[in-house]
Amino acid sequence: MDDLDRELGPYEPVEDFSDFSVDNSSKGGTNVKHPNVNPTMCLETPRETGFHRSTRICLEQIREAILHHRWQEAAEYMACYPQLLEDTCLPLAQQNKELLWRISINILHHHPNSTMEDYNNICERMKHSGIRHHLMICLEHSFHLLLHGQAEDAKWQLSSAESWRHGKESAAQHQRAKLIQAYRSLLDYVIWCDKRFSNSNNYFDSDNQGMHNNFRQASLNLKDILKSPGVWDSFILSYTDMLELYDDHEEALKILNDYAYNNNFPPNPNAHAYLYRYLKRHDASEKNLMRVLKVLHILVPSHELMLDYSTLLLNSENEADIQKALGIILDMLDFTCWRTNMDVWKCLKAVIQRLEIQEDWENFVCEKMALRKDWWPALHFTSFHASKDLEENPELWKVKASLEKVLCPKQTLKYTADCVTNGKRT
Repeated sequence: MDDLDRELGPYEPVEDFSDFSVDNSSKGGTNVKHPNVNPTMCLETPRETGFHRSTRICLEQIREAILHHRWQEAAEYMACYPQLLEDTCLPLAQQNKELLWRISINILHHHPNSTMEDYNNICERMKHSGIRHHLMICLEHSFHLLLHGQAEDAKWQLSSAESWRHGKESAAQHQRAKLIQAYRSLLDYVIWCDKRFSNSNNYFDSDNQGMHNNFRQASLNLKDILKSPGVWDSFILSYTDMLELYDDHEEALKILNDYAYNNNFPPNPNAHAYLYRYLKRHDASEKNLMRVLKVLHILVPSHELMLDYSTLLLNSENEADIQKALGIILDMLDFTCWRTNMDVWKCLKAVIQRLEIQEDWENFVCEKMALRKDWWPALHFTSFHASKDLEENPELWKVKASLEKVLCPKQTLKYTADCVTNGKRT
């Protein structure tokens, strides 16, 4: 509700799409995201005309109805509010159009009796009310069509937006056009997937030919889009999925490598995770897999794939790799999200068992634990943890209890069954 009080002060054009998204939860959902309406717009001004007074009062009533989820009442007031577009006050013109668009879509999204025709009508009207928001409205319209299973109509909307031009293209407009192109290609992929699972095995079947046409259109555009630095996770997965089906593994691997290692792109842990999973599916060597996971560990030491990394290192006969595995698994356990994960603790125990056959292994473990000795016991080895682990996962308690003295040999800890009596801490 506080968001309603922040938005429409001095007008600042918004250049990204995130602020224009409509909550995609069901109409009866509890996670409601409302358009932002600054209450100062509902205040009387010294030189207010009759026109402005009527629109101000109307906006105030709409705001109150939205805040209290009275969607029918909001819709009735909204039917009168489009007269705001007749405001000739140029500094507010674009702001008024944006406000009208946001409120209308939000009301339609939550109104129990709204129809696709209502959405289509308001979107088409707003597209032609001005040029600043044309591409963003097209994109949101296509999202709504896609949510209702109308992928072909959504693609048509984006294709029309892709060919739309007005005056000299600004840098911001160019970025929005690129995004439109990307999502249109993603819809080609969605349509390709639908045909992929419904078509016959006859290559010359007309539906199969249509599927291959969708593949060509999507792949050409996605390949071009992925040359622009950015976070393109969904688009990368779509493109490589198609390439993989058509056995173009060389191109898929090139795309994934570029996405992960091209310095022009922002650091992205997902890029390395996608590359690792692709290599694993295609039986890459353990050396190549570890090379990818090594970079991922630097970016996100708590990543779930670090368990795979530790397992791969454990398979090595190299003593240095076993020592490295200890550091990897301890890094995971530095994060509370892994505190009760049985697989991680079992992996740590396996690493310790492999280390025990090395000379001077105890000193190496102490060295790794030196910076952790002040806070690890409180994170993992208190009497509270012992009580909880004994109650919820006795096997986990056994594994942790067997490692307590190895990891913290010179400390007196209370992670023992003796410290727990009838489920209470002593």
